[in-house]
Amino acid sequence: MNTKIAHEFLTRCFRPEETIALLLRRENPPSTTQRIVRLEQAIAPRYLAWLAYQNHTGANVYVAANPLRPGSRKRTKERIAEVRHLYLDIDEDGDNRLAALRASDDVPVPSIILSTSPDKYQVLWRVEGFDFDQQEATLKLLAIGFGGDSACTDRNRVLRIPGFRNCKYDPAHTVTVEYLSDAIYRREDFRLHDSALLSMVQSRVFAGTRAGHKNTHSEQDWAWVVRQLSLGEDAEKLTRELALRRSDKPNPLYYAQRTIDIACARRSLLEGTSTESVVEMLVHQRSAEVPASLCNSRAREIATTAQRMIARQTSTSNHHPKENHNATA
Repeated sequence: MNTKIAHEFLTRCFRPEETIALLLRRENPPSTTQRIVRLEQAIAPRYLAWLAYQNHTGANVYVAANPLRPGSRKRTKERIAEVRHLYLDIDEDGDNRLAALRASDDVPVPSIILSTSPDKYQVLWRVEGFDFDQQEATLKLLAIGFGGDSACTDRNRVLRIPGFRNCKYDPAHTVTVEYLSDAIYRREDFRLHDSALLSMVQSRVFAGTRAGHKNTHSEQDWAWVVRQLSLGEDAEKLTRELALRRSDKPNPLYYAQRTIDIACARRSLLEGTSTESVVEMLVHQRSAEVPASLCNSRAREIATTAQRMIARQTSTSNHHPKENHNATA
């Protein structure tokens, strides 16, 4: 356990003097203990040490995603003070669905990503200006669009606290955290209207064409980028060209950078370049455009996405050995 990580997470998520709900849940024998405390009590060294002891002895440690009203004794919907976060639980095909989410223009960059267990994630956005009905409606659209758990859309939902262990596994899995943005988002930052849902569902897998499936614009972009890179075109030049070609995107430059970088990473990995060297290449490639605090984690996530794509393509080829794949298509 690492209580410093837990301390930072709680102080990033909540304001001084706010009331928060902590939950301790044991699997064997099943039991649940809830504590309603102020933030200052929760982050006190002795209290964090007590939580660490409980976690060490088998209790999973959670916190409610939204603050409670002062004087609350229960974590009911009626006692939630305000909407502080939107969140998404990804429990299946986590790496692929997370990659699709991070590539999407329909949602902003997540504030926080928790790795709760292998291939499973909780994604948070810090928000303001949402009422409770708007929050729960948006949570449902997030779950539909990105393959999250549709049951995890209540305003009083709890999240795992990083630094502690997920005791559902043997051995226990330490919950880790990645901070991507300090921005506070509003409703207009989430373009999750019904007309966008179909394209989001279709883009969960970033690339690859299924039999009988008509190429989307993104798949056409991907094929063009792969072809241009194979001809030796410069990544920076391609980024500018793709951003101009896709001016219909809400953020054409972000879309272009990510598409080119995944293609570059995939190409390098297929050529035998090590993952660490690919990460270094991506950092160097975007060091002038991406904030230094995000550049390394972004590069590592892109390299991981490229590795997953290669693994999927290899698996597909193994299952369909008679298919003729044209490398220049």
